[in-house]
Formats: sequence, structure tokens, C-alpha cells
Amino acid sequence: MRAAAQSFAPATPQPAPEAPSTAGNGEFTFDARDFDRVRGLIYARAGISLHAGKQAMVYSRLVRRLRETGHRSFGAYLQWLDAATGPGAAAEWQEFVNCLTTNLTSFFRESHHFDALLLDLKARAGKPLRIWCNAASTGEEPYTIAMTVAEALGPNADVRIVASDIDTRVLATAARGAYPVDARGLSPERQRQHFLRGTGANSGLMRIKPELARLIEFRPHNLMDTRWPLGEPFDLVFCRNVMIYFDNATQRRVLGQIHAAMKPKGLMYVGHSENFTDLKDSFRLRGKTIYERL
Repeated sequence: MRAAAQSFAPATPQPAPEAPSTAGNGEFTFDARDFDRVRGLIYARAGISLHAGKQAMVYSRLVRRLRETGHRSFGAYLQWLDAATGPGAAAEWQEFVNCLTTNLTSFFRESHHFDALLLDLKARAGKPLRIWCNAASTGEEPYTIAMTVAEALGPNADVRIVASDIDTRVLATAARGAYPVDARGLSPERQRQHFLRGTGANSGLMRIKPELARLIEFRPHNLMDTRWPLGEPFDLVFCRNVMIYFDNATQRRVLGQIHAAMKPKGLMYVGHSENFTDLKDSFRLRGKTIYERL
């Protein structure tokens, strides 16, 4: 759905409803051997390290793939997936990865980062900037970055934001830029300033304004890839709540590649439970969960 000014007006916030929950129903047998095979496949493809307590979650997320591919057991599905070749196999591998990635996000999540970003952007005013959000999910984080850019430097600032994710479904949602008017994390003032209100078929939705959407390029990217064709080095990188899904060896490898993709003295914003102070030759702690690239 392409943005259309005539179908959106300034957004007005409404109270948020409670989110529904779903769970698997035991339709298929899913034993420890199946779970271990899933763990090995997702680790090889996406670097995600699943611990033993995730078996029920994996069942509930993958059972739809069995129904849609016509397989009658997890063992048969996983054997087929591991042996499949051609375009159909690539598409199913993407669905497999999409099912097992976690996409918890909201606007201005961990708001202290955006208070710091506002100051960091002002300190770099007048310079062209490249920002990478490497776990864009459904778009709330990169659009929050874009809003902060507009508030710090104005909507015409020379800033480019690359927003990537391994999950192609959430990237499609992000690129659309439309959200329920009761989306979490937005003040009424920011809704009015940065969004257009949907009407007609788009009633109940708000869309990010075109001048902010233009700042962002969405693209799929797997942090496990050996080559990262991301262009010029980045001034700022948001890599929040990503490393918690990796084991120590994978964390170190990915952080080494992120380091190579950044400019010296560039800043990396990480999640509240992530700590990389042991990487003293690569990064130094600059603020609350903010690291400076050495």
C-alpha cells in the first residue's frame, strides 16, 4: 500500500487493547530428537541458539509449516527441508527462519537511547550520516530513529538509514509504514507530528509521513552471511537485543563484522541486557548500553 496524503490525516491516539495469545494444540508429535534437529538447523542458518526451554515455542511456531507443506510429522518436514534444493527450498528455508525469529518491538523502546541519539545527532549536525538498524523487525525502531533525526536535525537532514532484518515478513510490514493508531510508545504530539491518520479502508491506521519514510532503505540481511554488502561505513549502529540469541563464539564473530562496518568513533546502541566491555580492543563503553567503536 503506497502512502497517499489524501487518505491519511494527522493521527489521534486511542487506548490500547490487550493482545491475544495463541499456543500449539498437540496435533503433531514433537519429541526431543525433532527439537534438537530444529536447534541445529536454525543455528546453522541464522546463528540463533535455542535453549532447552524453547521446545513448546518452537512447536507452536513451526506447526503451521507442516500444515502448509502437507507433512504429517516434524521428522518428515525437517528431513525434506534439509535435503530440498532449488527455488522452492530457498523459499521454505526463509519461512523456517521467519517462524523462529523473535520480533518484540515498539516505538521509542528503551527510550534513553533516543534521548542520547538526539544529542549525538546534534553533535554531528551539518555532516552526512549513515545509520544502520540491523534488527528492524516491523519497523518501529527505524521509524523511531527517523523521528529522532527529524527532531534533532530537521526532515531534510543528509541522513540515510539502512534498516535490515533476517525475517522477510516483518520487513514487508516495516516498509509499508502503517500501524494501528493505538500503537505503543508514541505520545499524542509525536503522532500528530510524524504520522497521517487513515480514513476509509485505512480507518484505525496511521502511516509514517513520506518525508520520514524517504530516510529509510529496508533490505533483508542475515548477520551469519560472510559478506555484508552494506556500502559505506556507518556512523551509528542500532544492534539492540540481537546478541542475546547468539552463543559467545557467534557474538564475537558478528561484533567483529559490525566493527568493520563502522567508522572509527562511531556509536553502537545495544540492548539493556547486553554487555561487551570485554571487547576492549574494539569498543569502549560510552554511555548506558552505548559503545564507541575504536
